Amino acid sequence: MSGTSTVNLPSYEDALASYDPVMGLEVHVELGTATKMFCGCPTAFGADPNTQTCPTCLGLPGSLPVVNATAIESAIRIGLALNCEIAEWCRFARKNYFYPDMPKNFQTSQYDEPIAFNGYLDVEAAGKTWRIEIERAHMEEDTGKSTHVGGATGRIHGADYSLVDYNRAGIPLIEIVTKPITGTGEHAPEVAKAYVAELRELIRALGVSEARMELGQMRCDANLSLRPLGTEKFGTRSETKNVNSLRSVERAVTFEIRRHAAVLDAGDKVVQETRHFHENDGTTSPGRVKEEAEDYRYFPEPDLVPVAPARTWVEELRGTLPELPGARRKRLQGEWEVSDHDMQSILNAGAVDLIVETVSLGAAADQARKWWMGELARRANEDGVDLGALAITPAQVAEVVALTSAGKLNDKLARQVIEGVLAGEGSPEEVVAKRGLAVVSDDGALLTAIDDAVAAFPDAAEKVRGGNLGPAGQLIGAVMKATRGQADAARVRELLLERLSG
Repeated sequence: MSGTSTVNLPSYEDALASYDPVMGLEVHVELGTATKMFCGCPTAFGADPNTQTCPTCLGLPGSLPVVNATAIESAIRIGLALNCEIAEWCRFARKNYFYPDMPKNFQTSQYDEPIAFNGYLDVEAAGKTWRIEIERAHMEEDTGKSTHVGGATGRIHGADYSLVDYNRAGIPLIEIVTKPITGTGEHAPEVAKAYVAELRELIRALGVSEARMELGQMRCDANLSLRPLGTEKFGTRSETKNVNSLRSVERAVTFEIRRHAAVLDAGDKVVQETRHFHENDGTTSPGRVKEEAEDYRYFPEPDLVPVAPARTWVEELRGTLPELPGARRKRLQGEWEVSDHDMQSILNAGAVDLIVETVSLGAAADQARKWWMGELARRANEDGVDLGALAITPAQVAEVVALTSAGKLNDKLARQVIEGVLAGEGSPEEVVAKRGLAVVSDDGALLTAIDDAVAAFPDAAEKVRGGNLGPAGQLIGAVMKATRGQADAARVRELLLERLSG
């Protein structure tokens, strides 16, 4: 039984009451090299279809590949950052299977001899540190891109015709494969998301890829199986392919746990297959029955010499590693003076880099955190998107902070400015001008509003004159209402007390 009705799915809690999830995560990263893995074609994103191709990446007879040295260097640096052993000798293999967007009818990859193996990555999730063991990180090439035109799903079934763009064929990939991840229990989806997030931060820190999941530069295949609680034998796995956001990784694992539980509860067998994830409702659907390694008929690539990185070179590359994300977070936590809990919340929200960039543009750290983790995190949650996908930049948040610090906005007005920026009304300054949101800073106008408030609430004014400052809030509130919230409350209080002290 490859699928089941979502109506019949058990709750997540009920699924975990009977079964223990086991995960395996395979992450593909497109390397940011100037040219492809085995030829000199450029890799720039967004070029017209089939304009970045040559006989080699099109698989034409007589063409011969040459390994991209920068890609080898990037692979070694990734392996070192993942605490992997680096192979003294490894080679490429041909992985044979037919796909219309793979012009050679085989993928040049690595099979039993990867360049990096036996590593680990520590991630923070659910209040603790999880060590995710890395089986291997191997080099390969990407396929082309098929576009299915017509039909309702955008997939080949029901399409009127298909178009193939080979620009992506041959772009260097690193595939990072974990060992089975066990013991996460109810936290499995959260741990999966945290791992992919940490891996993305590491890849970006190394400078080997932008790792933008929304552009396909980093994609996660999430393998999942369930086993009855208290048993050791792994269940049959499914593989949800090409999941392209952190939130979707978490949702895909959550759904597959519930789906597997439903299949097993019904007395059926889980089919080993690939699955497609659907962003609109968080479900998955069957792809194809999953092949085993022998189905790919791997054999050594005869047109490429083995790769044998000199140990001196590997150690030189180890010396080029930057400050890695875990160490960087510890440093930032100290600089920002935040608790472990608050730092974990910032990490979970995907806000670390956003805050860092906002601070680099002149904002105080506490103010940058306040806006990204407050108003903007709320909006991202309401819209169901990652924080970084909101239509506002760190530069614009820094501008809001600057306007607030200069007394031109108060918090209420700043929220309205952010709302305008998110709505596409322009920069913060432009939104202030268009909406007329600047703080009323003219003391004369404020004194007029204060006099009106005193006249409206004479009893409160009299108490303040007598030294009882409690009712001052009522008078300040009246001024704020009269100025549509555009007065500086601290300045209003200062002027009010001066006015009533005489």
